[in-house]
Amino acid sequence: MNESPVVVLLDDDPGVRRSLSLALSLAGYQVEAYATAEDLLTGLDPSQPGCLVLDLRMPGMDGLEVQQALSDRGCSLPVIFMSAFGDIPTTVRALKAGAVDFLEKPFTTDSLIARIEEAVETDRRQRAQEVLRQTIRERAGHLTGRESEVMQLVTAGLSNKDIARELDISPRTVEKYRARVMEKMHADSIADLCQMVAVSSGLGS
Repeated sequence: MNESPVVVLLDDDPGVRRSLSLALSLAGYQVEAYATAEDLLTGLDPSQPGCLVLDLRMPGMDGLEVQQALSDRGCSLPVIFMSAFGDIPTTVRALKAGAVDFLEKPFTTDSLIARIEEAVETDRRQRAQEVLRQTIRERAGHLTGRESEVMQLVTAGLSNKDIARELDISPRTVEKYRARVMEKMHADSIADLCQMVAVSSGLGS
């Protein structure tokens, strides 16, 4: 997989595709330009880092439909919409569906690049968070059933005595399980462990 951010551009106007591709290339971005939604859906590698710049209104599938199709495939690349016919209801729909921005044509190259920089940074953070989430889940996978129970109760705020009563074991045994959990999860503190649990469940930042 290519680790350099790629700007995926979709516009049915060949002049717009050429001019934007050139401007973005000069700004240092790799660009994949598509004329139709079908070509994009066939050619896109959703695992590549970067963002999508989609024309909203096109023959056939429009930008919102492309966004939905990509979402259905599990593609989480940030989306920037561009349109000469922007209106408030369409903008709201696009943003509610996960778009990070909406540019109304005509726009300056600088404004597009600024939005792309933000979108690429959003994608970088999301990918880093997913790597962290996977790491935490892998660590949790090495816990025994009892250790998982103790971790759940510890991060719910129960004391050792409360956990001992809940699991019908001694407080000293709880301490042993708790120490193993901290070691296996590579947690420096209970607050650290709570953050890990939140991240793995998609609640943490």
